[in-house]
Amino acid sequence: MGNYRNPSLTADIFIYDENKNFILIKRGNEPFKDYWALPGGFVDYGESVEKAAIREALEETSINVELEKLVGVYSEPNRDPRRHTVSITYTAKGNMENMKADDDACDIGMFTREDLKKLSIAFDHEKIINDCLNAILSK
Repeated sequence: MGNYRNPSLTADIFIYDENKNFILIKRGNEPFKDYWALPGGFVDYGESVEKAAIREALEETSINVELEKLVGVYSEPNRDPRRHTVSITYTAKGNMENMKADDDACDIGMFTREDLKKLSIAFDHEKIINDCLNAILSK
């Protein structure tokens, strides 16, 4: 039997409010330390992608979210410099009053589409954010 290399599976969550403002976390670790990113992370073995998305949102933002919509699958082999990852991305709602950076997030904030031009965004998250905004605006 040969050795096989498989991509790692991740979940990203676009948490937004009624005004279409959305949460980003500032990464506390490499790669992209001090860059802004969507909350998210790796799916654990035996865990569904949906449960991983909810868990990662809570770990990084302190918000219990309700997933709304699957936005897309992002699988470019070079999207993460550590290794080939595939991200499943959801839109979600939650109580923003509970918002607090936690786990490997060193900061958290609410942003608008216009803010993206001024931010350093990690990975391919600017594309994902724009896809999420387009998805919620077309509801």
